[in-house]
Amino acid sequence: MSDLPAIIVAEEDYNRLSALLEKTDDPTGVAEGLEDELSRADLKPLAEIPASVVVMNSVVVFEDQDSGKERRLQLVYPHQVDGSADKISILAPAGAAMIGLSIGDSIEWPVKGRKPLHLKVVSVTRQA
Repeated sequence: MSDLPAIIVAEEDYNRLSALLEKTDDPTGVAEGLEDELSRADLKPLAEIPASVVVMNSVVVFEDQDSGKERRLQLVYPHQVDGSADKISILAPAGAAMIGLSIGDSIEWPVKGRKPLHLKVVSVTRQA
C-alpha cells in the first residue's frame, strides 16, 4: 500500500476491533491488513471524531474507482452481518479499507489472489 491517507479511529472501536482480531483466524489476509491500519491510526474518543470520518456502524457511500460504481453500505462487526445487501463486515476487504477514512479520501487495498481495491469515500452518515 502506498501513499496511505491519514486515518482516525475511535478508541472504542479500536478496543473492540483489537479484541476481535485476537480471536480471528483469517487466511485471506484482511485481518492482518486491518491490524496494520489500526497500528497507524490516530486514536481519539468517538465524541471527538468529525462526522466526516468512517467509524464502526457508519453508513458509507464509496466509489469503486476501477469501475466508477458507487455503493452504500453500513460498516459493521462480523456478528452484525445478517445477509442483507446493505451491510459490510469490517473483516471484508472493502470494510477494512474504509475504517478511519474521511470524505474524499482514497485508498488502495490489497486483496489476496485478486487485484487491489481502489476505493474513495463519497459520504458518511454516523449511526446512533
